[in-house]
Amino acid sequence: MLSRYRERLRFFLSCAGVGVQRGRGQARSSAALGASAVASEFSNSISVMMQAMAPHTEPAFAGSGSGLSNASPPMRLRTPLYTPEERRRRDDSAWTIVQGVLAPIQFLVFIVSTGLVIRFLMTGQGYEAATISVVIKTLVLYAIMITGSIWEKVVFDKWLFAPAFYWEDVFSMLVLALHTAYLLALYIGWGTAQEQMILALAAYVTYVINATQFLLKLRAARLDAEARDKWLAQSQGHAA
Repeated sequence: MLSRYRERLRFFLSCAGVGVQRGRGQARSSAALGASAVASEFSNSISVMMQAMAPHTEPAFAGSGSGLSNASPPMRLRTPLYTPEERRRRDDSAWTIVQGVLAPIQFLVFIVSTGLVIRFLMTGQGYEAATISVVIKTLVLYAIMITGSIWEKVVFDKWLFAPAFYWEDVFSMLVLALHTAYLLALYIGWGTAQEQMILALAAYVTYVINATQFLLKLRAARLDAEARDKWLAQSQGHAA
């Protein structure tokens, strides 16, 4: 009897051992599967994060490499100074030639007059010559202002303050006012000769600033027009 109980006990223990081993194996298998799932999920998360951090590349323009028809201009261009119709009127107007002649004449008179005025202020000599030169400079300024206003009317349909030259025209009013103030001071005898010449120099300073405004505006417009024409030529060449 005792031997039978011992055999049965050994049998149960062996079955329990097998069950324990199987349970441990299943636990290990489940743990391995769980670890594998966690590792896979972590790997997927890392991949998504790396893709989000990767630099974004914009798609190329259609036809890039073979044409520029769909591409943007290489630089941000300013609004053209003239519309095609205004450019045509400018080129056809005789007042454009008048402006082109009077502008360098005024500059030459300004150079000579400035020298004479400075000479008088430094030496006290040559008052008459300096005075005549300032009067001539002022008259040339009046001529270029009047013809310039006519030119603006022809080209832009405005006598003054056309949008293309608005601030240049505004500052021109100060130039005109100071030159006129000199003529009034000379006519009514206001101030000494030195004070009148200092007023003339102040008017000349504003003239230089105003002339610089016009030159920079025209230069910028010319460069933009050249850049636009070059880009259009390249675009048409590649498209062809």
